Amino acid sequence: MIEVEGLTKLYQEFVAVSELSFGVQPGQVMGLVGPNGAGKTTTLRCLAGIIPPTRGIIRISGHDLGSDAIAAKKELAFFTDEPRLFDYLTVEQHLAFTARIYQVANYQQIAHPLLEELEIADKADKLPGELSRGMKQKLVIACGLLHSPKVIFFDEPLTGLDPMGIRRMKDSILRRARAGAAIVISSHLLHLLEEVCSHVLILKNGRKIIDGTLAEIRQKYSEQLGNANLEEVFFHATGEAGAPPRIS
Repeated sequence: MIEVEGLTKLYQEFVAVSELSFGVQPGQVMGLVGPNGAGKTTTLRCLAGIIPPTRGIIRISGHDLGSDAIAAKKELAFFTDEPRLFDYLTVEQHLAFTARIYQVANYQQIAHPLLEELEIADKADKLPGELSRGMKQKLVIACGLLHSPKVIFFDEPLTGLDPMGIRRMKDSILRRARAGAAIVISSHLLHLLEEVCSHVLILKNGRKIIDGTLAEIRQKYSEQLGNANLEEVFFHATGEAGAPPRIS
């Protein structure tokens, strides 16, 4: 569903991402983690077609993002950590506008259950200025899911959500994975990734350190760390200075 081969992104002499290859299959949720500056957001923006890679191949649902960008982008949704909305469109009008762009027929049949799922159905006539930060994030997610994407990218998806919103978002992510979506989540909240992800890819300085299932990654470090959680594996794999001591 997501195929990446040799993804490299250069900014003049600076290497943001180097020779990155991985895949995410339908039903899998991959956590993309790494220290600040590791290349996570750059990777996601390349995968979503927002910025072009310097070289490499990206396929979304079999469509080459470089040569068949429109077909590839129809299959995906990308959610950033900062919701961006139109100031003078209501919640309902945002959904109607999105439906026109993606040519979603009878979109109300999809939109209303989405608003109910995300608990913003009672805000349908509200403008963005009347919404909280978390409500804005939910509206962006509703718009992005309206065309039933097969590939979903999240960059810090829980920013601004309250505890109930966080629980609902985790449930929503897992529900779409079970329905066959391929999902990539970038987050510093490693406990979140441990709860929802089937796979993990760790980056540092734009390069892949390790990827695989959670079980495979824990097994790789079991001799050094024993029965370690993802946070302990992360600190060990990236060699981060100042990592907290392990509590037995």
